[in-house]
Amino acid sequence: MTSELEGDGVAALLAEAKLAAAFDDPAERVRLRKAAGLSLEQVAKAVGVGRQTVANWEAGGMPSSPSRGKYLRLLEGLAQIHPAPAPTQEPHTAVQPQPASAPQAPAPQAPATESPAARQARAGHARHQNRRRTSSTEQVHAELREKIAAAVDQELTRAGGDADAAAGALVKRAIPDVMGLFARTRAQARYEHTAYPALPDILRKPSKSDPDLIWEARPSWRHPGFRRHPDGEVAVTALDVNAAYLSALKTWLPIGKLTHSVGGEHDRKRAGVHLITPPVWEHADLPSPLGDREEAGPVWVTEPTLRLLLRLAGPKHRLVEAPVIHESWTSNATETFLDSLRQVLAAARADALATGDDVTNTYVKAMYSKFVSTLGESSHNREIARPDWMHLIRSQAFANLWSRAHKAHQAGLTVLSALGTDELHLAGDWRQTWAEGRGLAEMKVKTDRDGQPVTYTVTAVGGGR
Repeated sequence: MTSELEGDGVAALLAEAKLAAAFDDPAERVRLRKAAGLSLEQVAKAVGVGRQTVANWEAGGMPSSPSRGKYLRLLEGLAQIHPAPAPTQEPHTAVQPQPASAPQAPAPQAPATESPAARQARAGHARHQNRRRTSSTEQVHAELREKIAAAVDQELTRAGGDADAAAGALVKRAIPDVMGLFARTRAQARYEHTAYPALPDILRKPSKSDPDLIWEARPSWRHPGFRRHPDGEVAVTALDVNAAYLSALKTWLPIGKLTHSVGGEHDRKRAGVHLITPPVWEHADLPSPLGDREEAGPVWVTEPTLRLLLRLAGPKHRLVEAPVIHESWTSNATETFLDSLRQVLAAARADALATGDDVTNTYVKAMYSKFVSTLGESSHNREIARPDWMHLIRSQAFANLWSRAHKAHQAGLTVLSALGTDELHLAGDWRQTWAEGRGLAEMKVKTDRDGQPVTYTVTAVGGGR
C-alpha cells in the first residue's frame, strides 16, 4: 500500500511538472486568461491566492506553492477551449540579385577549429541577446512579491485555512523574513553597508533603564487654545496616517563609519546625528518640530529633525531661526538605501488591501514595523549594528507627521492634536486636503475599540481665539 501511495505521489508531481513545462511562457498564461475574458481577481479567487500572485505568475517565474497545481489545471482547461492560433507563414519573397558594385558582406562564421568552450560561450551570448529584456529591479521586485505570497499560502495551508492562526504564524516569522527581503534587494545595489561595532558613546544607552541620548522628537501635542467640551462649538475628527513607518523607510541614512566633526554648515550629502541648539518655537497653532521637549539648551537630534528645522528656517517658510550645529557624527549617505525594500512592501500592501487580504496585510505590517523596532537587537539582524538607522527612521516618521500637520494648517484646518507617528486631530473639512482611504498618500478616520469613528467637540479657551 505504501509503495502505491508513493507511486501516486510521483505521478502527481510528474503531471504537475509536465503542465508547468507546457505553460512555461508567461505570455501564453496572459493570452489564455484574456481569451477567456477573466480578470486577475477572478483567477486569484478561483485558485485561492492574492491578485498579485497571479500577476507575478504572468510576469515571470512560477515557483512551487500549494496553489500552483490549481493554476496549472486552470490553464490546461483554458488551453483546450482557446487553443493557440497556428503560426502564420511569411509570404515567399524572391531574393533580388545584388549589384556587382555592392557585394554583400558574408555572415560571420565560427572558426573551424573553435573549441567546445568557445562554442558554448557563443551560444550563451546568442541566448543573452535574444532574451526578453526586463529590468533587473522589476525582476527582483516580482520575485519578492511572489515570495511574500508563497509565505502566506504556506502558513494558510499549515493552519488548515484558519486566517487568524496563519496571521499569527506570519507575525512570528516577520523579522527573519523581512531581513531576507532586505538582503535580496541589496544583492545588486550600488551601496554596501557594514556593521561597525565601535559606535560613538552618544549612540549607546547609559543603561537598559535609561532613555536614549538621541532625541527623536516624538510629538504628544495638544492645542493650548482649546479644550474638550460636550457642547463645544468646534467638531474634531481623529485621523490615522497609513503605514507611517513604511513611508519613513525613505530617509537619508549614513552608510559608512560615523566620523566626528565640530561646528560648520550642514552637508546634505552626509547624514547622522547632530548636537544643536534648537530655535525657539513661537507658533501656538502647530506642534514644535522637536515634539515635547521642554528643556532649553543643546540637544542631540537626528538627521530628519535637523533637515526639517533647516527647511522651516529657509526662504520658503521662515518659521524659525536656523539651529546652531555644535558637533556631528555623520558619514556619506543616501536617501534610497531602503527604498527598494519599501517599494516591495508597499506593493504587497496595496495588493492585499485591493483584494481584502487581511492576512497578507498583517504580515507586511509586521515586517516593516519590526524591521524598524528591532534593528540590530534581534538574533536575525544582529549583524546590522546600526542604532543610528533606527533613530533616523523613527524620526523620519515623526517629521512626516509634522509635515502633514503643517499641510493641514496651510489648508485652513485647525490642528488640535499630533500624537506619536500617525495620529492627527483636525477641525474642518480635511477631505479637501487628503483623499480618504488606506493608501500611503491617503488618510483614514481613527476608530475606537467598537469600530466607531473618533470624533468630539471642543470650545475655545476664554470663549474665543
